[in-house]
Amino acid sequence: MTVSIKSEIAGIVETLEKSVGDTVSQGDELIILSSMKMEIPILATVSGRIKEYAVAEGDMVSEDQLLVVIEA
Repeated sequence: MTVSIKSEIAGIVETLEKSVGDTVSQGDELIILSSMKMEIPILATVSGRIKEYAVAEGDMVSEDQLLVVIEA
């Protein structure tokens, strides 16, 4: 089963905290977004393995944009 995590806000991707293929637990930080001078962590909603990042560091993202896919 794959789970897609989307952005809840518009912002800039500051850092990717994990790499494709890494195992993550529910609640782990995956991405740090910057919006209006605040850092917003994007957390894993399930435990599994990172299958794909749909963004890169420095990318502008919009609300409801796909960020990462986790294989649960």
